[in-house]
Amino acid sequence: MHGRFLRTEGEPRQRPQGTRANPYGKARRYPIVAQKTRLTRIDPDDTVRVSRNIERAKSLLNRMGASPKKALGQNFLVDEGVLGVILEAAQLSRDDTVVEIGPGLGVLTRALAERTKKVIAVELDDALASMLERSLGNWPNVSIVRGDILRIEPWKELPPGSHYKVVSNLPYNIASPTLRRFLSAPTKPSLVVIMTQREVAQEIAAPPDKMRLLSVMVQFYARAEIVAEVPPQRISPPPKVTSAIVRLKPYETPQVEVLDPEAFFAFVADGFAQPRKQLSNSLAHGLRVSPAQAGEWLSRAGIDPHRRAETVTLREWAMLWDVVSQSNEALA
Repeated sequence: MHGRFLRTEGEPRQRPQGTRANPYGKARRYPIVAQKTRLTRIDPDDTVRVSRNIERAKSLLNRMGASPKKALGQNFLVDEGVLGVILEAAQLSRDDTVVEIGPGLGVLTRALAERTKKVIAVELDDALASMLERSLGNWPNVSIVRGDILRIEPWKELPPGSHYKVVSNLPYNIASPTLRRFLSAPTKPSLVVIMTQREVAQEIAAPPDKMRLLSVMVQFYARAEIVAEVPPQRISPPPKVTSAIVRLKPYETPQVEVLDPEAFFAFVADGFAQPRKQLSNSLAHGLRVSPAQAGEWLSRAGIDPHRRAETVTLREWAMLWDVVSQSNEALA
């Protein structure tokens, strides 16, 4: 089950002869910076703007003979107010290189190109990619890349040692795997600004008492904050849920240094196996050990076994991981 998470290289653990192997390694801990949420208000009741957004999106789609594809999570950014919040959050300069995922109708792409040195826009939809190549073909600093962002590696198009930002109205159905991919990449972005579902954004920037697996994974690599919530009416076609703009500032080194981040996240996933239950039972179920054994590990790590996984901080997960990894009962 561990293979579904991040793949990173780590040197093998040395273990005494006769003990059982375990995949976890040992964590080194650093102070963790508290997350602060700062919201910009976007008015949902500006009916003139909403109407203009709908007509603008329809016009662009009609021009290319296309329609939004639900299977690709296509909800297009055309609202100037939302666009302005994203651009401000990205803190752009003329020296920046930006990767955009799912450029759609190209509204954000064009705005990025006007403000930065280079834009690499990755589009899976062939019809939209063709439209973007026609409409932005005269922009020498825009590169349209056809492909699946979960399969290609756009950072490889950059010169060695280059820095880049990720700025995107991210297709909602690929938000989590896309963030995992970029935050664990050999060449990480210096800043990430995305628009995604509010529920996903809240998980990304969750405080310690509302943590999820995604919270742990993102906050391992980056400081996260929600910049603004976006009403459905400000996106075309309007999604069924409220959206949010999230900004991530990756750390120079992860908040918890581990030899094998993939194994660490798999261990945390085991802890979230039954998130509504007490942590001792959830961990026991995930690791396939007895609740008594899980409770002993938790007590040794200074964590109340009766707590739920959502209340465990990143530092506490690292402490628990150390305890489990040092135990002869840890699973191989």
